[in-house]
Amino acid sequence: MFDRPPPSGPDRAEPETDPVADSVERLCRLYDSRLVETGGDLSPEDARELNAMAAIYDLDTDRPSTEVWRDLRAVVTRQAPLDAVPPTDAEALTLLVVEDDPDAASLTELLTEAGHSVVGPFHSAAAAGAAAALHSIDAALLDINLSGEMTGVELAQVLTGRWDVRVIFISGDVAAAARNADMAEALVLKPYNGAQILEAVARLGRSA
Repeated sequence: MFDRPPPSGPDRAEPETDPVADSVERLCRLYDSRLVETGGDLSPEDARELNAMAAIYDLDTDRPSTEVWRDLRAVVTRQAPLDAVPPTDAEALTLLVVEDDPDAASLTELLTEAGHSVVGPFHSAAAAGAAAALHSIDAALLDINLSGEMTGVELAQVLTGRWDVRVIFISGDVAAAARNADMAEALVLKPYNGAQILEAVARLGRSA
């Protein structure tokens, strides 16, 4: 299911800056300022550029530019970089995995090999909620579309509100992830690889 992250070591040169983070920051500054300056009424050229970027993530572009940018901004600022290389000294966490995918065992194996404790995987929000009541959970990796009546978004509300559990959304439903991005500390969009998952988890360890 996953490509394994490339090896790291003392001989591996580390970049002075993160080019992905830098480009995202510049993009945010650009469109934040343009929308403020124009009151949300972008020029036709700027609107076409914004919609082209939003279309990459299958976001609905038949809306005001302010709404399109709100969702696109949420995705690009919280998504793990495609070529992320997770640090080797990331803090070990206890992670709840809720993934409605038959290959979820590969995800738990990846996290366990990285030194994390995994509770799950669960395919339904009801089972995951019961497990969260019995374990001390640091963070949860949640698919949004789950088996059963309760969605990953509703489960995130329970986990964050009741137990102050931090959330990473792992989903192919970009629109739903973008609409609810304020509930999560990271988004990992499907299809994803192992490096993206470990980088998103490492962010939580660094911010703890």
